[in-house]
Amino acid sequence: MYLAFGKRLIDFLLALIGLVVLSPVFLVLAVLIKIDSPGPVFFKQQRVMRGKGTFGMLKFRTMRTDAPKDMPTHLLEDPDAYISRVGRRLRKLSLDETIQVVHILTGKMSIIGPRPALWNQFDLIEERDKYGANDVRPGLTGWAQINGRDELPIDVKAKLDGEYVARMSLRFDMKCFFGTITSVLKKDGVVEGRATAADPEEADPDEER
Repeated sequence: MYLAFGKRLIDFLLALIGLVVLSPVFLVLAVLIKIDSPGPVFFKQQRVMRGKGTFGMLKFRTMRTDAPKDMPTHLLEDPDAYISRVGRRLRKLSLDETIQVVHILTGKMSIIGPRPALWNQFDLIEERDKYGANDVRPGLTGWAQINGRDELPIDVKAKLDGEYVARMSLRFDMKCFFGTITSVLKKDGVVEGRATAADPEEADPDEER
C-alpha cells in the first residue's frame, strides 16, 4: 500500500507544505545569490529520472557562470575559484537543493530515493541497473547520502541505492530522512576539489556545479 500510493501521497503533501513554508527563504536566497554573483538564480542540469529518461533538475546557483559544465565539483582542480561566497554556505547546508521540492510536486522526484545521476554519468547508471535503482523515482536524499555522499566509489553507491530499493518502506524512508538531517548538520561526506577526494575517478559526482 505504501509503495503503491502512500509514498507518492506523502511526497506530494510534504513537498506542498515545504514549498509554502520555504517560499520566504527561497526569496531571500534568490536575492543573496543575485547580489553576490552575476548570473541567474537557478542552475539547471540534465539528470536521470525513473526509467532512465532525463529532466532538467534545478538547484540554486552556487558557482560562477564560467565554471565548467557537467563536471562534478570534486573533480575541479580549484573549486574555490568557482564557488561563490553565498554558494559555499548554501552547499554546506544543502540549501541549494531545497528548490527541488518543485520536482517532487510534479512527480519527477521523491523525497527519499537514489540521488538523480548526471545524464553523462554512464558508469553509475549502468551499475544501478544491476540493482533496479533506475526503476524508482530519484530522491532529494537517500540511503547512500547518509552513508558517505561524495566519498563513495560508484560501485558502493550503486549497491547502497540497490539496498534502498530492496528495503523501501515507510520506516526505512523515515530512517533516511532523519539520517539526512544529522548528516547535513555534521557536514558528513562533503568533498570539494580534486585534491581532497580519495579516489576522484570513482567518487560520486553528485556535488556538481
